[in-house]
Amino acid sequence: MGFDLSSIEDYVANHLRLFILSVAGLVIFVGIIAVSVFFIAVDGAEQTMVPDVTGKELTEALLELQLKELYPRLQLRYTESSRDKGYILEQEPRPGQIVKAGRRIRLVVSQGVIINRVENFVSRNIDEVRLDLMALQATAGGLPLLTIKEPVMYEFSSERPGTILAQKPEPLTDISGPLSLEFVVSRGRDNQTVTVPQLTGLSISRALDLISSSGINFHFTAREKSGSENAETVVTQDHAANTSIPLNSIVNLIATMPDRIGDDEVFGIFRYTIPENPYPLTVRLEALLPSGERQRLITVNYMGGNFTVPYKLPKDTVLVLSMLNRELYKETVN
Repeated sequence: MGFDLSSIEDYVANHLRLFILSVAGLVIFVGIIAVSVFFIAVDGAEQTMVPDVTGKELTEALLELQLKELYPRLQLRYTESSRDKGYILEQEPRPGQIVKAGRRIRLVVSQGVIINRVENFVSRNIDEVRLDLMALQATAGGLPLLTIKEPVMYEFSSERPGTILAQKPEPLTDISGPLSLEFVVSRGRDNQTVTVPQLTGLSISRALDLISSSGINFHFTAREKSGSENAETVVTQDHAANTSIPLNSIVNLIATMPDRIGDDEVFGIFRYTIPENPYPLTVRLEALLPSGERQRLITVNYMGGNFTVPYKLPKDTVLVLSMLNRELYKETVN
């Protein structure tokens, strides 16, 4: 009986193929198991809990993060107390969260107060000091470190009005937290006087220029011209020119209205009540024209009270009143 060689070859080939596939499948299965075990092991090793370092000194916080294989990202912030300096104010992520090793943790560290001693404000102008303290607060992120106690005490002296005569706390006092500054400020000499300029007969614009340099308190009204009077001119003043009057006296002025007003123009008197001041402060009235041009109408040192200024301007002009470079009021002319 003879052997069928082709059948034997087919039998061997089939079994060999089955063996190879079995081995390959076993290798793949083992590989999958090994990779799974590897990633499970790695994941387990990378997980760590964020420690609570808020309120701790920076060095101690860094050591705790290092033990957890975490890295800091530092941010600095001024605070209200010098005792906070070098301590952690905030952290992100929060304590107790599970994160991977190597994660960066944001730490906000106190720099303490922005300044540590009270400076000498005596002989400085109170308004300049106010602006400086506002800038200091902005630098400190809105933290009101030094404030001025209101109302400020004023007294007559030979120093310029607004000059700080005394302060409390004293200069070089250590700052450990927010402080309220008490100032005694000069209101100038007692019974100060000003000389009234010759305003009658001047155009309104020229009169406003002269008022700016004289520093008088003034009040304008307007009426139609009569007789030989010129339009847009000061025709009456109730204090004679070149006479001396008390600083807070008001010079009443009457001006005539324009002969003609264009369809796109408006004539009127700007009115605003400025808070009374212990001494004259710089007040400015400007016109923002529809063209975008800015026009100054008057800049004057003013004690306060009713502030009146005649104007003839294009419609839709915006009048802006400022005191010490801070906007007080604005209105649109129409």
